[in-house]
Amino acid sequence: MIGYLEGKLLRKEEDRILLLANQVGYEILLPVMVRESIDSKDTGDELSLYIYYHQTERQPKPILIGFNLEVEREFFGHFISVEDIGPIKAVQALTAPVRDIARAIESRDMAYLKRLKGIGNRTAQKILATLEGKVAKFALIRHPDRPQEAVPVEDFTEQVQEVLVKQLGHKVREAKVMIKEALERNSTISTAEELFEEVYRGEAT
Repeated sequence: MIGYLEGKLLRKEEDRILLLANQVGYEILLPVMVRESIDSKDTGDELSLYIYYHQTERQPKPILIGFNLEVEREFFGHFISVEDIGPIKAVQALTAPVRDIARAIESRDMAYLKRLKGIGNRTAQKILATLEGKVAKFALIRHPDRPQEAVPVEDFTEQVQEVLVKQLGHKVREAKVMIKEALERNSTISTAEELFEEVYRGEAT
């Protein structure tokens, strides 16, 4: 299975690219938010993408979908678990950053979800029913336009604590302990997403 590709951009189209990697040209579908991020790339430029590889008995021809971040690919896997949302529909629907879609799901913002391409009222309800409470982690993806300045520790720990308590159902005391233990395990954490990942790792062991 293909999970990552690095190569030379051969062609750009509205919803896909052709990427030359190891002398093989791969046609890769791109959600709008990924396609927009490579607008500045020209033919011949180097490009790397995390790949969601989809192939089933009903869909024997492999489909490759590209993402800038591994965590975006992970969210895509959750998104297509929703009834009536297949890979192609999901690619078309991801017209906004994953972090914003995840926040809309966790805050039950139906109006925002219905602004996504191809998502009507019924499908938005299915998205909430399937994913609410499961995608808070993705709401912490760093905004690509935000300068990577040092963030005061108390700022991002409060952000993670709020997610743990308000969205994931932990008690305040539990959340504080989880955050404290995560910071003790990894003192180099400097962002909310890094802290959230470490909290998850600690709970998984």
